[in-house]
Amino acid sequence: MLRPVASGPAVVVCSTCRVSAEAREDANGRRGGALLADTLRAVQEEEPALREVAVQEMPCLFACSRHCTVQIREAGKIGYVLGDFTPDREAARAILTYASRYARSEEGVVRYADWPDGVKGHFIVRTPPEGHVCT
Repeated sequence: MLRPVASGPAVVVCSTCRVSAEAREDANGRRGGALLADTLRAVQEEEPALREVAVQEMPCLFACSRHCTVQIREAGKIGYVLGDFTPDREAARAILTYASRYARSEEGVVRYADWPDGVKGHFIVRTPPEGHVCT
């Protein structure tokens, strides 16, 4: 069930997420998570500075009451789950910009003043790294 992936900073996309609160798939039958993953990679192709964070996919992050959900993670850092995105370039750029700032942080904490507007209001949960809790 588990599949090894490269270590390092990553945006893990729920590939089976709904496309919106109202719809499971788009007009072409594609799930929102799959669309978001493709859009994240397309933005990375256009903006090399955002390639420092891997885009990884897995089916179901178990945030099914939300849509277009991602986890931002790196070993030894606080992780975050965000959701309710539209699978478009604006959301992808905001996610990757935040994830890049996260990757450069020491513990996974990005000052609120440095959050792109496109991620504000999308945070669902933060998770401590293994062997730690937040103070």
